[in-house]
Amino acid sequence: MRPERLAVRHYFYYFGNMETLSAEHAVNTLAALAQPSRLAVFRLLVRAGPAGLAAGEIAERLDIPSATLSFHLAQLSQAGLVAGRRAGRSIIYAADYRAMDGLIGYLTEKCCAGTGDRRALTG
Repeated sequence: MRPERLAVRHYFYYFGNMETLSAEHAVNTLAALAQPSRLAVFRLLVRAGPAGLAAGEIAERLDIPSATLSFHLAQLSQAGLVAGRRAGRSIIYAADYRAMDGLIGYLTEKCCAGTGDRRALTG
């Protein structure tokens, strides 16, 4: 019996020139991701898709105390990488794919000298 393959979902879109993203904002966004727990939260939310996950479920899946998770979600929200919405008594968090794509676009434009070749970022 062959194992089922997971469907690959693409949520990132390249919008071209990202002049609206400043270098300072790019640094702040990267800094938010430069912490292991926040990166794990963001990766989990990216995999969860636009529906997102409740804060309690994130804490449970990543084994992060609620107070600590709250701090990390606030940092990611401030950087514009995640957004929360109220659903009853829960807050559902989802990755902001447009913001992440803006960061990728900015890095592509500024780090790849405008060549548009994203492979230059990987060496």
